[in-house]
Amino acid sequence: MNMIHIQPTVHAQSASWAQPIEMLFACHGRVKNFCRQLGMLPDYLAKNGINQAVKNDVKQIITYFNVAAPLHHEDEETDFFPALLRYVPQAKADILKLEAEHVGIHKIWAQLGVQLQELIDEKRTDVEQNLLDDYRAAYARHIALEEPLFELGQKHIPADQLTAMGKIMAERRKIRK
Repeated sequence: MNMIHIQPTVHAQSASWAQPIEMLFACHGRVKNFCRQLGMLPDYLAKNGINQAVKNDVKQIITYFNVAAPLHHEDEETDFFPALLRYVPQAKADILKLEAEHVGIHKIWAQLGVQLQELIDEKRTDVEQNLLDDYRAAYARHIALEEPLFELGQKHIPADQLTAMGKIMAERRKIRK
């Protein structure tokens, strides 16, 4: 039995690379769900120990934050943020803050990811609570600042540019329609 059943968000259910901002929102939905699972992990481990269910869930979390999250950040920094700045230059301060937060989030993950892998490998029985708390809080702050920029992008970036952006993001993942 999984620690928690993850329901797809509304964005995840309907998103495609033809609508790249919807895909960015969908990624945030997955981040929120995985962070919720990370929040449940200490209590789950205390009650159930390390079992196959927790190993399976933690493997999914590790894969997401090792592969998809860095690609998501690259999408933002390489494609979305520059496009948004062309049409909403007043977003620059928030974008600079978000880019710095990406670095901080990756630094926390570098430590947390190791501990989660050690948990799967049964080299440890728990994960440092402060790392879990810091990671979850960093993402919560980050998403709260970033999602309003996604909304600005939907309003101000022309549709043809969004379509082109979606193709670039899909190619980054080698996804074909």
